[in-house]
Amino acid sequence: MKRKDNDPSTLSRRNFLKRSTMASVFGLSGAVEIIPESISKQAEARPRPQATVNCAIIGFGARGRELASTLARLPEANLMAVCDNYDVMLRRSKRDVPQASTHSDYQEVLSNPDVQAVLIATPTHLHRDIALAALEAGKNVYCEAPMASTIEDARTMALAARDAENQIFQVGQVYRSNPQHRSVFQFIRSGAIGKPAMGRGQWHAKQSWRRTSPNRDRERSLNWRLDHTVSTGLIGEVGLHQLDVSFWVLGELPKAVNGFGQIRAWDDGRQVPDTIQAIIEFPSGLHMMYDATLASSFDDAYEIYFGSDSTIIFRDRGKAWMFKEVDAPLLGWEVYARKDKFYKESGIALLANATQLDAQNMDPTEDDPNVESPLWYALKEFMDNHAFGPYPPAANYERGYQAAVFAIKANEAITQNTRVEIDEALYSLD
Repeated sequence: MKRKDNDPSTLSRRNFLKRSTMASVFGLSGAVEIIPESISKQAEARPRPQATVNCAIIGFGARGRELASTLARLPEANLMAVCDNYDVMLRRSKRDVPQASTHSDYQEVLSNPDVQAVLIATPTHLHRDIALAALEAGKNVYCEAPMASTIEDARTMALAARDAENQIFQVGQVYRSNPQHRSVFQFIRSGAIGKPAMGRGQWHAKQSWRRTSPNRDRERSLNWRLDHTVSTGLIGEVGLHQLDVSFWVLGELPKAVNGFGQIRAWDDGRQVPDTIQAIIEFPSGLHMMYDATLASSFDDAYEIYFGSDSTIIFRDRGKAWMFKEVDAPLLGWEVYARKDKFYKESGIALLANATQLDAQNMDPTEDDPNVESPLWYALKEFMDNHAFGPYPPAANYERGYQAAVFAIKANEAITQNTRVEIDEALYSLD
């Protein structure tokens, strides 16, 4: 059942989260996802609480539109302004969110005293100036990940966010806010896998990343991910989100990356690899292998953590299963947990709603309509921080900076097909 905003138990729980400075654990229940005719109709269908957060989105491309759609499912969010430097996107925003004003200059948005929060969804290399200006204007900031395409820009942004003591700065590393990831995190950190042995992750999608436009300048700006001078490549624009989970659950940051990059499917003049592999070295001696490709969609995306007692796999929106070794100690609870068959293995479902799925006769690989997307939970945390904070978000400026450092250095290793060491001091802002 979905919790109501005026439920006393919910409010008291949020107060507890505020006092503990970590309001990043939310219930697994959420609104059923509805695909509306327009974002505005969906927003109008939900009653608004007395206190709302006036938001502006800067960048109304695919990610900006996803942010808008997600905000429409949060009754405490009021999207009042959209900014984009391309007229076509502004015309689209008028159709999708007609209640929002449109702007081609983000300074117009920042000068509006009614705007409380700014969500930055521009290309990565444009984040810095907008974020700095937004913080200077006194706005709270949600910035998509990676924070920046250079370490210098990421450091400048992180230091500015650190100095803005009474403002919220949250980075779009959404899995850190996702209840399912947080739940499984506890399993791993409590020692359920035994001694960690190795990790593995992947992201596979058959797509070119190339976009077309009748306007040559617009086409160039649309294809920034294929521009090696500003792009962080597959490891940064995609892999960072998955690998940030590994930094979190393992409790350490990489010390080196062995990278390999190739163009295997889309030999169209691009210089950014469409297929990559990376072997990531951690200070503890643990290694993690990661690969991503735009050439094949087979087996989608996942992260696996292998241990001496069990192996845990994350898939899709945060579904997870544990595969125990025959000599692993009995934990007790797994006797009653749901078991799902995977070829010759039997996986213990690490899902808080596994019993509910059984009752609904749902396939374990299907999306549960009662669970929202990781982005929804991240934006929910951002909204709650306005009401009950400010407190450090789960993905704060420091974690965003550290993830950006890794992504940039890993992309360097991949583009040069070499091993790159990461000085521990580089992760520090001091």
